[in-house]
Order: sequence, then C-alpha cells, then structure tokens
Amino acid sequence: MAIAFDPQQLAIDSIAGEAALDAMRLTPDWLRQRLAYPPHWQPEMTQDFLSVRAIPVRAAVLIAMVQRPQGLTILLTLRTQHLSSHAGQVSFPGGRREAFDGSSVATALRETQEEVGLASEHIEVLGCLPDYLTGTGYQVTPVVGLVMPPFELRADPSEVAEIFEVPLAFLMDGLNHQRLSVELPGGRRSFYAMPYERFYIWGATAGMLRNLFHLLRA
Repeated sequence: MAIAFDPQQLAIDSIAGEAALDAMRLTPDWLRQRLAYPPHWQPEMTQDFLSVRAIPVRAAVLIAMVQRPQGLTILLTLRTQHLSSHAGQVSFPGGRREAFDGSSVATALRETQEEVGLASEHIEVLGCLPDYLTGTGYQVTPVVGLVMPPFELRADPSEVAEIFEVPLAFLMDGLNHQRLSVELPGGRRSFYAMPYERFYIWGATAGMLRNLFHLLRA
C-alpha cells in the first residue's frame, strides 16, 4: 500500500511533552526487571491507519537495544525505495511470520539476521510489547532485546538501504514525540513522529516506540 501523503509536509498538531525517563530506567538491569515483571500499564497506540486486510498477517520486529559505552541505542533500518510496503521508511528489523517459525520471537530473530546480519547469539530477548496493527495489514509483535557488541552487520540490499542507531534516551523523551494527523478516505487519523537528525521516524515504528515509552515510565 503506497502512502498517499508525505508526513513530513504535515503541520505538527502538538508535542506529547512528557518528561524524559530517568537515566536509571535506561540501563540493562532495570530493563530486564521491567520486562520480566511489567506493572499494569496501557498501550497508547495499537494501530496507525485502517488496515487493508480483514484478517491481518502475523509479523514480528526486534526492538534491538545496543549496549554502547555512552548508553543504550536502538537499531533501526531505512527500507529501500522499491519495496511494496513501507518503502523508504524507518523500520525495526523484522517481517512476516512463517509457518516454520515457532514463535514471534523466532520470527523477529530470524528476520533480523536476514535483514541486517545480526546473529541471535548477540541478542538477549527481554520480552514483548502488545501487538500493533499496521495500515498495510500486518499484526506486528514487537520483541524487545538487548544486543551485546561486538557484532558485524550486513544489510540485505533487497530490503535495507541503511542501518543506523538512535540513542534510547532521545526516543524516551516526550519532548521528542510529535503528534500529527491527516484526513484520509476512512476519516482523520493521528500518528506520532520522532525525527532524529536526517531520519524521519513515524507511523508504526514511532507508535511502537511510544508504547515502549509508556511501559518504561509506568
């Protein structure tokens, strides 16, 4: 499904504006505890645009938190321009769940290795966020994992144009969460954007990050 509008040309409705998470909550030990024993919390975003499929296709992505000396970062990809869905957009590594995948975690790990070359032995899975329904008809399970360097990355040129990292502290600050909306045939839809340097993070990826923010601040 092609996006019928350019989100970067839309006016910003508002800034979410919640305080940045305390640095203690952005450490591996704290994240392990939070994902293992989550408190009661409510996801804000469960879908972005109206789905094109009556029955969504199961998929999974990896929210990969890389342990860098300066703090955790989140690994993201810039998708190639020729893909049939989400072309040219910022995404987590991941994709469609196959019949041979034993779980959503297995899907996320397999797709991550295929797309960016990150092997599962470098990934410590912490848990999952609530499923997210995309306008392209995918029911996505976000799998949260810690990544321990050193590791080598290799982008699959058929899917990934670029691999980059964004500081977790930047993404877990409500002042960096923009709220936008657009009129579509199915009605007015709202979504988040989190621009970082030359990368425009928005839509489903920003929605899942917004849910991670709520889980960690609960």
